[in-house]
Amino acid sequence: MNSFSHSTQRFFFFLLVFLLLLHPIAFAQVYGTSNHRVTVVVQPVTVIQINVGTINLNITGANAIAGQDQMSVTDQSCTLLWGTNSSQRKISINTNLVTPLFAVKVIALAPSVGTAAPELTLSTTAQDLLLNIGRSSGSSNLRYTGIALASQGTGTDSHVITFTIQAQ
Repeated sequence: MNSFSHSTQRFFFFLLVFLLLLHPIAFAQVYGTSNHRVTVVVQPVTVIQINVGTINLNITGANAIAGQDQMSVTDQSCTLLWGTNSSQRKISINTNLVTPLFAVKVIALAPSVGTAAPELTLSTTAQDLLLNIGRSSGSSNLRYTGIALASQGTGTDSHVITFTIQAQ
């Protein structure tokens, strides 16, 4: 004789079927996916910096040679730093001083990238200082030379020098 009644057996049977059907739903791990787009946009970057704020070119008796009208002094404590991600670039230089009393020459020394132009006398017209810097980060020492003639007398010129990275 069976200790379970027919209705009890049926109940356990349906319970077992229900649990077996529920098992994949109850214990299965459901993984969802999602996505989105990340876009990196690189704009033209052009940065330039000078590591020294003020250069003083003081012509004194120590810079003069007896019997010569021309006196000069040099300074190469300044470093020009730049970075650009655009191709075919150069660095130009100009001064804001329209009518200087004394000449100031400048040359880029040992640039890490590009080609230095020959020494130039500063003017308000932009002139090429470094050519072929292309896509680069680089540096160059700058040598400034102040030139005065004894016959010009004394005075002070104050230049604001502008460096510009531009298309070559």
